[in-house]
Amino acid sequence: MKDPIPAVSGRGLKQLRRAAANVAVGVCEAEARALNEAFAKWIRTGLPLVTHKIAMTLDFKIAGCKRRGKSIAWITSKESRQEVQRMRHAHDALLTGIGTVLADDPLLTDRTGLPRRQRLLRVILDSRLRLPLQSKLVKSARGDVLVFTASQENSLRARRLRAAGVEVVRVPGRRGKLDLKAVLCELGRREILSVLLECGARLNGAALEAGVVDKLVLFYAPKVLGPGALPMMLPEKRRRSRIPAMEQIRLGRFGPDVAVEGYLSNVYGNH
Repeated sequence: MKDPIPAVSGRGLKQLRRAAANVAVGVCEAEARALNEAFAKWIRTGLPLVTHKIAMTLDFKIAGCKRRGKSIAWITSKESRQEVQRMRHAHDALLTGIGTVLADDPLLTDRTGLPRRQRLLRVILDSRLRLPLQSKLVKSARGDVLVFTASQENSLRARRLRAAGVEVVRVPGRRGKLDLKAVLCELGRREILSVLLECGARLNGAALEAGVVDKLVLFYAPKVLGPGALPMMLPEKRRRSRIPAMEQIRLGRFGPDVAVEGYLSNVYGNH
């Protein structure tokens, strides 16, 4: 594939050809583009590639940890959860909302055991700084937990979180909702090339409506929860949102589950 950096794309090929080297472009190009898509998105736009993972039943009810005593009830299979861990390993950052943290008290870690070039950055959207000091996230923070908030950065709550090893950054917000594009701009500024979005129904809706999702990965479990269960998305807007159709769709099987993967944007632009 050609270099995704517009300023240099094709120049190396010309130099090689001037030196009488035989150069072929397009051999396994699809595989090469898939390997380099996060870098391509970041180098073109300064923003990370956003992959949005949603696990749900056949009637579009979202997965989620439901406490039953000391056990955790999962909607998707062990094989799907292992695939999600591989996805976490492939990303620089994992992003979720405070609602998921308060409901499930997750660690949000990469549990593959495979070596990483840097620790997985765990990013929380928490407009009112409700992240509990006794949560697993705070207790395990080692410079790898970043909280975006609309609250004052020098508040007592912010100072306590920082003392526990959590970084707190203020970004613009409106009506209690953080500006997702401002969040991604800040992550891009920190050279975070790829973000995996794992969240609840409200943030699912907000991210898709804001148009910040590049790739969508949907895990379907062969189950039906029926009326009363939480839907995959709670839209923020009353009017119908125009979410683009998925392209370059791929299907996969993980145990009894089916996964659908596709793109909502062209991460390479017009290149």
